[in-house]
Amino acid sequence: MCIFSQEENAVIDRVMGCRRSYRQFNPEVPEEDDIRRILHAGLLAPFAAAAVGNSTDYFRRFFVMEIGSKSMNAASPLVFRQVGVMAKDLKTEMEKNPEIRKLAGSFTQRLDAIQKMGRVPGIGTAPNYIVVAERKGYPPVELQSLAHCMENMWLKATALGLGFQLVSVTSEMSKNPEFCRILGIKAGEWELMGCAIGYSKEELSPSIRPPVDEVTTWLE
Repeated sequence: MCIFSQEENAVIDRVMGCRRSYRQFNPEVPEEDDIRRILHAGLLAPFAAAAVGNSTDYFRRFFVMEIGSKSMNAASPLVFRQVGVMAKDLKTEMEKNPEIRKLAGSFTQRLDAIQKMGRVPGIGTAPNYIVVAERKGYPPVELQSLAHCMENMWLKATALGLGFQLVSVTSEMSKNPEFCRILGIKAGEWELMGCAIGYSKEELSPSIRPPVDEVTTWLE
């Protein structure tokens, strides 16, 4: 087991407290070495070994797109089109189901705002769009593994002074043949998640959370 000093623990606490969602980026492209360090942090995240079993191929893949690149220009309209599909399908479900209508109102407004904007935030608005693919297995826990991966990458980006934004609509692209062809993977075999990374234009305060004792019950 690794042993860490109080000073090292204080640094970890500070990084976690400073982790925020950034949505406005400068055009400067981050150093490739910094992106590699972020990807390495994602590679260190837990994965569902029992679910994917023994494979001759690795369980996790990373795909880095840079603003203005051929891959970014091809991927951006595909993801934007998927937002329209999501909005249409959700509105249909809301018409049928009052419970969904009550719960999904704000999300519907978010999808409408993206459509009016004409692009998906993070894809083309940040210097780098990164897609992470997790091999599907049983039980299907790929999204949980991707969540661990994204958190590791997010914290490392924070420690490197880079802004990070989740692009959660990426998960809707795992069965899209055109999108998966850009990545060079087979549609339906991998679950996906994405993020945008770059130098932020914003200065955000550290995260504000309630005291631990206010949200914790010590059970006997």
